[in-house]
Amino acid sequence: MTLWAHDEAASATGGTATAPFVVSGISIDSRSVSHGDLFVALQGPHFDGHEFVHAATVSGAAASMVAHRPANVPAGTPLLVVKDTMAGLQALGAAARERSQARIVAVTGSAGKTGTKEALKLALSESGEAHGSAASFNNHWGVPLSLARMPEATAYGVFEIGMNHAGEIGPLSRLVRPHVAIITTVEAAHLEFFPSVEAIADAKAEIFEGVESGGLAILNRDNPHFGRLAAAARDKGVAILSFGEHEKADARVRKQVLLEDCSTVSAEICGSAVTYKIGAPGRHWVMNSLAVLSAVYALGADLSLAALALARVDPGPGRGRRLRVPLAGGPFEVIDESYNANPASMRAALEVLGHSQVKGRGRRIAVLGEMRELGRNSARLHADLAKVAEETGIDLVYTVGEDIEELDMALPPARRGGHAAQASEAAVLLTEAVRPGDVVLVKGSHSTGMAVVTRALAALAIGNHRSGRSGI
Repeated sequence: MTLWAHDEAASATGGTATAPFVVSGISIDSRSVSHGDLFVALQGPHFDGHEFVHAATVSGAAASMVAHRPANVPAGTPLLVVKDTMAGLQALGAAARERSQARIVAVTGSAGKTGTKEALKLALSESGEAHGSAASFNNHWGVPLSLARMPEATAYGVFEIGMNHAGEIGPLSRLVRPHVAIITTVEAAHLEFFPSVEAIADAKAEIFEGVESGGLAILNRDNPHFGRLAAAARDKGVAILSFGEHEKADARVRKQVLLEDCSTVSAEICGSAVTYKIGAPGRHWVMNSLAVLSAVYALGADLSLAALALARVDPGPGRGRRLRVPLAGGPFEVIDESYNANPASMRAALEVLGHSQVKGRGRRIAVLGEMRELGRNSARLHADLAKVAEETGIDLVYTVGEDIEELDMALPPARRGGHAAQASEAAVLLTEAVRPGDVVLVKGSHSTGMAVVTRALAALAIGNHRSGRSGI
């Protein structure tokens, strides 16, 4: 597949191609370059991609976007020379959007962005060629990179947009120019950088700035900030569809059955009755599935096929995927939510753990890393999880980090598993404590490194443990 030819890329970026080339992909990391990629040599405060152009070429890059020719790059190596590589990447993303006839969806929210994006891409692929952001590529480089990777023949594009500060979503939305904008929810996340949750809602509402004329916003009707978001959408001339359990929601749950490894739903989607299964457990997945099917409806794609596709949803590693770890006396399970955390996603994960079935003498165990960027409210928001643990029937809670020690102290003695300063210390505690029949949730902000705990638990598997190999 030809993604960009040298003349197209040069025209899009205002750059100069030193030799003809054709690329089939784009990479900004020389370690993951695939054959035929365009390597973009981005520059940051602690790195310079120009140092890795030669390595990318050796790994199979068909060309590299550079601001200057690196000294160790042989003459004749195809280069796309631009004034600034970040600006060049943004220009390439804008050109990909401009040439595309695809129907475009942008997804943001305090929780559930990546899962909703992946589920929507899966659902839309039943009606045409769908392209979406890889992983959580939702920031100032991830969004233009995802756009620049979009093939011209794409029928549906799904892009995730994130933020830590006000003013970040607007420019990215104007780059994506969505026909449909989804806000999954507004919760207390990144409060360190905002005076209130209302300010977070206003920052999320920046997504309406780029919505195409005649476009649509899909909003959570159950969220307390629905009215604020709806007013912001109307101010931009953007129509609204709502989803949730609210009786006035356009996409509304009629019945839901939450099982330990999936959910079944009967819903009304904009006047159509739909019954479907979601291949991931939890009420949060049910709510986000309503947003997905609302977008499918709004885009005119096949609603029935999209609903059927949701049975194939896979939460993915670090985002809720379940691991079965065999021990000599029987297996235990790990719910791997180690990728990230905020108060809303913590509650959702604990609810999933609460619905999980233990075996024999098994216990429901939560291993929770600190939630970062919560500002002055951090201690209270961590301590509040003690009530959630009680309501969901969690047997033991282990905590990792500084502020989350407030949770450890708020728990009754019988529910306190232990506290550790680092994830590596918690991994030792858990590998000694886990037993057959347990279900163990591992979750925390990405910077707490909770994946270490997941890997340690997986490595207990019979065979893996003896050979020293990790189970994932």
